[in-house]
Amino acid sequence: MKQLLFAILSIAGTTCALAQETPASPLEFSGSVDTYYKYDFAEQASNISTSFASDHNSVSLGMIDLALKKKISKASFVGEVSFGPRGQTQSIPDAAAGGSSFQIQNLYINYDFSDKFSMTAGYMSTFIGYEVISPVGNFNYSTSYLFTNGPFQNAGIKATYKFSDQVSLMAGLFNDWNLYKATRGVSGIGAQLTVSPVEGWTAYLNILSGADPGGYGTIEDLTTSYQVTEKFKLGLNAANYDKANDAGGYAGVALYPQYAVTEVVKLGLRAEYFKTKNAAEIEGNTYTALTFTANIKSGGLTFIPEVRIDHSGNKPFHNKEGLFAPNAGQFTLAAIYAF
Repeated sequence: MKQLLFAILSIAGTTCALAQETPASPLEFSGSVDTYYKYDFAEQASNISTSFASDHNSVSLGMIDLALKKKISKASFVGEVSFGPRGQTQSIPDAAAGGSSFQIQNLYINYDFSDKFSMTAGYMSTFIGYEVISPVGNFNYSTSYLFTNGPFQNAGIKATYKFSDQVSLMAGLFNDWNLYKATRGVSGIGAQLTVSPVEGWTAYLNILSGADPGGYGTIEDLTTSYQVTEKFKLGLNAANYDKANDAGGYAGVALYPQYAVTEVVKLGLRAEYFKTKNAAEIEGNTYTALTFTANIKSGGLTFIPEVRIDHSGNKPFHNKEGLFAPNAGQFTLAAIYAF
């Protein structure tokens, strides 16, 4: 019995020693700040109803974004918060009423059970779509209609299995869109198939079904990018969203060609077609939008001059006289510093 007890204590001691010796990654701290000036050609604020940067003829704030990451052995966490207008994504239901600009962008824990299988739980940036909230993650400063109408974040639990370096699959259970405290319970299911057929090309096939801010529905989404040459990159986002009981939705596609003129200067275009689906037999709005963007980098600083032209035959925009108009345009000059 003493020998058995001694053996158990020896094994436990060795295990604890190994656990203490397991190398831990340093605590990573990163973030960004951004500001912008926008001039609407019709001198109308919020004339183009996509997310963020809605002020006209004003030097305005984007957000300050702060993120912490750390990994010890197989467990890791990410915590990310933002302050400022761009970060407000209604993750706190009463944020608008309280006037708070503080928002949680990410707060989740991950555990790697093996090199192939991991699980993540918490509040995460959505896996749907091409664009993200932080301007550091986008080439364009303004956002697309697809981004604005889709989810920003998903709270839930998900599992990812890596079949090979070319193929992986994620599946999970999620709360309502953009809420880290569900109002209708854990109501959503989602999955993402990631495929990298050749070097430089990755495609994501996504599906999310469950509660959105105003009801229930299902999104099918394709997001892909291909580094065609050292200088030329091509991205694509296509999505279709149908609300339950034929209550509406949307469909659209956006193309993102980008060309590196030098290591400092890149030019890009976002060409988007987007259509809303209304309930019953009411025709939805159709939009086409062209956004011409340059990225000029100096260290951690990026200047982004941008011209955007939108068109819709349903005349959802306004002209200088305040009358409904089929066209809208804007010029934006943004500055982003990432650290």
